Amino acid sequence: MDTEGTYDARGTGADRVPRPAGPPPAAPPPPTYAPHPRRPPTGTGEDAVGEWLRTPRPVREPGVWRYGHTPRPPEKPEGVSDRSLLVGVLISVLSGLLLWSLWRNGYIPYRLVPLKLFTPGDWWYAGTFGGPRTIEGADALTVYEAVLFGLLVYGCGRLGNWTELFRRHVAGRGQPFLALATAAGGALAELLVWKDGVPVVRPVLILVASVAGGEIYQSQAVVNVIYTLIALAVLWPFARLGRWRRLLADRFGRGAATAPRVPDAPPDAPTPDQWPELRAAGRTDAAEALTAAVRAGRMNDVDVARVRHAWTVGRARPERLDALDEAVLRAGGAAALHPSGARDLPFRTARHDLLTGQVRLGSCAEDPRNPYARRGSGIALEPALLGTSLLAVGPPGAGKSARLVRPVVESLALQALAGRAAVLAVQGAGGELGPDDAFDVVVRIGDPASVHDFDLYGGTTDPDEAASVLAEGLVGDVTHLDSRRAATVLAQLLGPYRAVHGHFPGVSALRELLDGDLTAVGTLREALAAGGHQAMLRELEARTRQKGGAGDPGPVLADRIALLDRPAFAPFFTTGEEARPFSLRSLEHLPLRVRIDLPERAHAEASRLLTRLVLAQFTTVAAARADRSLFLCLVLDDATHTVTAETVRGVRRLRSVNAGAVLTLRTVDDVPEGLHTALLGAVGCCMAFSGVTTWDGKRFAEVWGKEWVETREVAQHAVFADQPFTRALHGLRKLVTGKAVTRDAVTVRRVERERWSASELAYQLPAGHAVLSLTTVDGEHAPPLLVELGG
Repeated sequence: MDTEGTYDARGTGADRVPRPAGPPPAAPPPPTYAPHPRRPPTGTGEDAVGEWLRTPRPVREPGVWRYGHTPRPPEKPEGVSDRSLLVGVLISVLSGLLLWSLWRNGYIPYRLVPLKLFTPGDWWYAGTFGGPRTIEGADALTVYEAVLFGLLVYGCGRLGNWTELFRRHVAGRGQPFLALATAAGGALAELLVWKDGVPVVRPVLILVASVAGGEIYQSQAVVNVIYTLIALAVLWPFARLGRWRRLLADRFGRGAATAPRVPDAPPDAPTPDQWPELRAAGRTDAAEALTAAVRAGRMNDVDVARVRHAWTVGRARPERLDALDEAVLRAGGAAALHPSGARDLPFRTARHDLLTGQVRLGSCAEDPRNPYARRGSGIALEPALLGTSLLAVGPPGAGKSARLVRPVVESLALQALAGRAAVLAVQGAGGELGPDDAFDVVVRIGDPASVHDFDLYGGTTDPDEAASVLAEGLVGDVTHLDSRRAATVLAQLLGPYRAVHGHFPGVSALRELLDGDLTAVGTLREALAAGGHQAMLRELEARTRQKGGAGDPGPVLADRIALLDRPAFAPFFTTGEEARPFSLRSLEHLPLRVRIDLPERAHAEASRLLTRLVLAQFTTVAAARADRSLFLCLVLDDATHTVTAETVRGVRRLRSVNAGAVLTLRTVDDVPEGLHTALLGAVGCCMAFSGVTTWDGKRFAEVWGKEWVETREVAQHAVFADQPFTRALHGLRKLVTGKAVTRDAVTVRRVERERWSASELAYQLPAGHAVLSLTTVDGEHAPPLLVELGG
């Protein structure tokens, strides 16, 4: 196993790793594919990984899919209705036409007074209404009218809100409608300009002649140039509004790339695909080798994340950086391989970004109950969120396994290949959490073909610790039985048995001792006496005296362990030298990918017992490990009847030891009623799928609390007129509309309301949606969001 010296530093070796589900390749070939942080990957060709590295990932609120995230434009206040907008535009156009008609026909008094104030008097006839006397006056009047026409169009446009009409009904439809509409407008404008319907050509010619002299028009070439400039000037605003330049660039391939725009960097600054952190530390040769591997397509996103993690770990131990440099120069992107030798999963079903550790679940729905800034943005989970643990509730078929559990397991498996996490997934036999070759260890309990057994004692050698964890799995769901008393009974048997045999008893032997079989107990007593184990002999005698007393948990323990003492489980749960169990202790040091398949259909009660045992062992192992650099995560595809009071306390402790758990339930009632509040308070992330009941919705509504909202109440009051003329108008209006004349009284108040009510969660969640609230290990919160799964 080629670890390049990165995993051996934890003090573990190959002998500590359970045999994998399939033999790893001796020398895995370099991948010839581009990584797929997205589906499909960003770009094509050899530089796909470099483009993926250069894509910006701005720091945003918890749960935002950061890869290429673009902030939503600021929210604009609600505008007028389309009907009012169209009426306003029509009125402004008619008003402008009326004013221009009155101007051209001389019905506006004193219309030439401002012009006469700034021009010589001999240009005009005497009197207020006197027109131009000379050619100069006529030219000045033409320019004057053109200026006034422009001001009139500008004023009518502002008055009628033409820009809002254009934005809403033309620009809002996007291309190519925008370009076609502006092209039609430009053609109409050109027609009006050259037909002298709009005063543009003559004023421009007059101004050019006044500046350059009239002799300039003796050259036909100059005249043609001026006409061309006028035509282009008329089309220029329409080209700007229609974004013709961008449309042409997109059509000819300049804008075909779909990747988000990368901000410009200083010319001498290395880009992320050039490994600037290694260059800054003086590891130029290694940086050049990795840069060449990225640009040649010999590295995928898992390789990049793995080497980056190895470099981060190596900086804490400078003596290991030289070994990492040698491995990079020798193997390139295959340096610091995962113990299995794998460099990727067989296939992916979700979108992942290994630089941030995120997996995308969907997108925030365009719903008014979501904050405006979050609508349309991607929703993603990462270790910083899973470290507070996640509880998902939804009926069968709501998508918990396919749209939540599978992507999370897939993401953690990829991070395990990068050396940053270890994942333990528990599912029923025939589940869909991934193929066998996507895991290092696959335990199929009840399947004779399984390579591994399961260690009931969690790999510990302490009888008290083993008894405590085993008691939690066996009788943790029995409300009338104290699991501490059950742990004492088990310890009184496990300790003496280990003192004699050097290992804990198997299922059959433990069942005999719990039943008080005289032969088994007598044989153990004689062995203890012969070996001089007086302390353990006293433990066994104490158990013998307590057997059969009031409240003795022994019979209950014997009945529960009998669930595992079945012919289907005969090859499993063995102990001693011939045993081949998988122990959760392996997760303490190695980034393993483990899957446990339970026989839920044939042995439902035994499967629940084993799930409780796995949960109890995981919380114990995660809290007791000394090296907490790896993120540990337990994923239970079905946590029905597995949560106990002790495991709730264990789940609450996970966030402080760099670990987390993902639990899914069909209903909260699958947990004892006394633990509902404790469980919902222990997890930092809650997820309610469509189809939850109002009872479950009520519990989530209590967890998510209330918020202050602004409400508007409109009351209509009848208007009573005192004057006869007004009463007549009101009567005519009622006769025409059929409604009495009223006026609106608007009351605005701030009230406190539930973020999501029980009825909204039960009846207003569309299929394929869920409401998700998030909390990071640092305590940062995200409000409950309506998520479109897979969007």
